[in-house]
Amino acid sequence: MNNLLLGTGAIAGIVIGIVAFLLLLFAIWYISAYNKLIKKRNVLEEAWATIDVYLKKRYDLIPNLVNTVKGYASHEKETFQKVTEARAMAMSATTPAEKVEADRAFTNVLRSFNRVTENYPELKANTNFMDLQNQLKTIENELAQARKYYNATARDFNTKIQSFPSNIVAKKMKLEKQPYFELDSAEEKKNVTVSF
Repeated sequence: MNNLLLGTGAIAGIVIGIVAFLLLLFAIWYISAYNKLIKKRNVLEEAWATIDVYLKKRYDLIPNLVNTVKGYASHEKETFQKVTEARAMAMSATTPAEKVEADRAFTNVLRSFNRVTENYPELKANTNFMDLQNQLKTIENELAQARKYYNATARDFNTKIQSFPSNIVAKKMKLEKQPYFELDSAEEKKNVTVSF
C-alpha cells in the first residue's frame, strides 16, 4: 500500500511539475505576445503622428497660398470659401478615420483651387506664389511617403492582431483593426497638377 501511495505521490508531483511548466510557458508566450503588440501599436501611432505633422504643415501653408491668389482672382470667393471650410474640417478631425475622410475632401477642394490658379498667368509668374507652390509640392511628396509608411505599419499591426494566437492577447487588450490611408475614387488617384 505504501508503494502505491509513493507511486501516486510521484505521479502527482510529475503532473504538478508539467502543469507548472506549461503555465510558465504560457506566461512567457503571453508576455512576449503582449510586448510585440505594444511595439506594433507604438510604431503605428508614430507613423500616424508623422502623417499628422505633414497634414498640419499642409494646412498651415494653404492660407498663405489662398491669400496670394486672392489678390489675382478676387472674384473666386466661392472657391476660397470652400478651401477655408475644408481646411477647418480637416484640422478639427481627431481620429485617424476622421482625418482620412477630411483629407479626401480637402484634396478634392485643393484640386479645384489649383484649377483656378491655372487661369492667371500673371499669378504663375509671382515668385511668392511659386515658392508657396513648391513648398506645397514638397509637403505633398513627404505626405505621400508618410502615408506609405503608415499603411505598412497598419498592415503589420492588423495582421498581428488578427493572426492566431496573438489575436487572443489582442482581444484582451481591446485592440482594433486600423484603417488604411487610401484613395477611394478615380479622381483622387490622379496626380495633383501644380503648374506655373
